Amino acid sequence: MYKLIFTLALFVAFAGQAPAAVVTKPVLPKPAQTQVRLPDAQILRNIQAKMAKSKINADHFTVTVQNGVATFEGKTDVMQHKGVATRMAKTSGAVAVLNHIQVSDAAKAKAVARLQKGQQVQPLAKATVVPAAK
Repeated sequence: MYKLIFTLALFVAFAGQAPAAVVTKPVLPKPAQTQVRLPDAQILRNIQAKMAKSKINADHFTVTVQNGVATFEGKTDVMQHKGVATRMAKTSGAVAVLNHIQVSDAAKAKAVARLQKGQQVQPLAKATVVPAAK
């Protein structure tokens, strides 16, 4: 009985106290990362080198770089080539990309047909439950 009263007295004594204040270190802002901007000629060489190794080289796109902005001109029969060209320029050091590549009507129709085919509801496969061997 004495232990119970003592335990309750301790509980009551500590219950009224506020928890200790949590001390945290102030979060200092990180120094701004300075992005090294490549010269236009270097960006152009980087893009041309990547295009030479890629399938999109067959489309013979025209690429120019001015003030770090890469500009693409040309036509393609493969819809994905337009996006690939943009990604190549950005990873080559371009600060922005003007993509004026024209996708053929046949490529657009093919993409729409694929989307419509993928949106059709596919029937669920029937499953057979086999009882486990004892």
